[in-house]
Amino acid sequence: MALTSLRGVCKVDRQVAFTIFGEPQGKARAKTVRLKNGCSHSYTPEKSVSYENLVKLSFRDEVGNDFKPMRGIFQVDIKAYLNIPTSKPKVWKALALVEKVIRPTKKPDWDNIGKIVCDALNGIAYKDDSAIVDGRVQKFYSEQPRVEVVIKDITDIRDRWSIK
Repeated sequence: MALTSLRGVCKVDRQVAFTIFGEPQGKARAKTVRLKNGCSHSYTPEKSVSYENLVKLSFRDEVGNDFKPMRGIFQVDIKAYLNIPTSKPKVWKALALVEKVIRPTKKPDWDNIGKIVCDALNGIAYKDDSAIVDGRVQKFYSEQPRVEVVIKDITDIRDRWSIK
């Protein structure tokens, strides 16, 4: 952890970067079922739970099991690389892979990708994802599907009220 001062702004320079290998997924809506006794029960679909576990494992592989959740305020940058469709011609693939001119407009939605990653890291990378004040999710095509995540601590050390 390093301390940087730039024109009177003191920040803690701390960041964590890791990669989740496999096809990116978005957070699915909670499902609600009505029970025989008239009550209802909500649950997270199994596919979302499995992917959240993959996010946690990928994070732990990078930082180790003894990592303590960071405190402060954070910026999260996420780059999702989706599989390129096999039915597309070579020119289209070149524009998507090399030039990055063609970008995915298919599911999962960018906000659902960010939601599943940030929710999975609650209590592991940071105390709560409410401490994320800045973020970006970008979607690209790749022959190696994955999600690259960078969590940067952007806390001004003089701001004791923001540190959770």
